[in-house]
Amino acid sequence: MTNEIILDKPVVFFDIESTGTNIARDRIVEISVIKIFPDGKKQSNTRRVNPEMHIPEAASAIHGIYDTDVADAPTFRDIAQNLKNYINDCDLGGYNIVKFDIPMLEAEFARAGIEYSADNCRIIDVFNIFCRLYPRTLSAAYEFFCGKKLDDAHSAAADTQATLDVFMGQLAKHPEIPRSMDELNEFCDNSDPDAVDRTRRFKWVGDDVVINFGKNNGAKLKDIAIEDPNFLRWILRSDFPNDVKKIASDALVGVFPVRKKVTDA
Repeated sequence: MTNEIILDKPVVFFDIESTGTNIARDRIVEISVIKIFPDGKKQSNTRRVNPEMHIPEAASAIHGIYDTDVADAPTFRDIAQNLKNYINDCDLGGYNIVKFDIPMLEAEFARAGIEYSADNCRIIDVFNIFCRLYPRTLSAAYEFFCGKKLDDAHSAAADTQATLDVFMGQLAKHPEIPRSMDELNEFCDNSDPDAVDRTRRFKWVGDDVVINFGKNNGAKLKDIAIEDPNFLRWILRSDFPNDVKKIASDALVGVFPVRKKVTDA
């Protein structure tokens, strides 16, 4: 079987780097595209974008793009029409684009006052292909790392033993995995460095805590405590985790989280 895809019109593979993952609040800082034509010809281009807002340090740490890098770059509004013309009537491809890149791109077009929707595009999402080929179930992991089928899956005893077996198999196959508990704890930590609470209802933007959900999404906690304290009282009456309620309760009396400074060891 050939490894060439069969195209009846161009497909544009693209990737977005942004100020964060909130589609409504965050903005694109870089977009890269590779356009593949039915005859096999390829065109590629990468463009930095001024997001017209501060790029949080946590985002910069991931993609390496800082405020100074995009200070003289065009805004998305500046490039929107040319970009739409370039990808119009093309199919789309990328990694995890269904959940993030496409919604972010559509939102940026809307903010620029330009209509664009990927609804009629055929989409190649390489992340979804990866998940289909390599399922993330314990049974699949057991077969991959231990070389045999998992019997009695979903019984607590079998799943616990299988999990330990998978972990030992991971250590055997991947010497880069750390061995000490401190290092393993850090290696397994997938938390958001900008999250103030465990469920990310509040988020750091610089040294300010902002609301990360609902009608006040993107607003500073200090401002909401003054301008809309009923929102914080609603949090206290509702089914939110205790750490979220503690932040809301403290804010109502003028006490706010203080971001810990990262210091070199």
